[in-house]
Amino acid sequence: QVQLVESGGGLVQAGESLRLSCAASGSIFAIGDMAWYRQAAGKQRELVASVNNVGSTRYAQSVKSRFAISRDNAKNTVYLQMNSLKPEDTAVYYCYANIQLSRWSRWYYYWGQGTQVTVSS
Repeated sequence: QVQLVESGGGLVQAGESLRLSCAASGSIFAIGDMAWYRQAAGKQRELVASVNNVGSTRYAQSVKSRFAISRDNAKNTVYLQMNSLKPEDTAVYYCYANIQLSRWSRWYYYWGQGTQVTVSS
């Protein structure tokens, strides 16, 4: 069984920062892409940022220059540093990982349970 466990969400004021963490645990052979998505009330889930296994990153235009994604491969953990938060960043943030369970298995997609981020104005 593989689990992704997120932490670090909360309530902050506009302009403040938060750091999200997501640790993958279980029977893992390799992890490919890791990412953060978010879903605001009444909206579709959207990609916030992603990082592949060699550290290449991509960001949604709305968070470029404010958010930074990183990963620690030794800890199977991905982070999202969120600076200069805005009320429109309010959403449930979900961790995502593409995981291979053994050398010969296919790759599977896993999601975390989500963590609420609320930014007040």
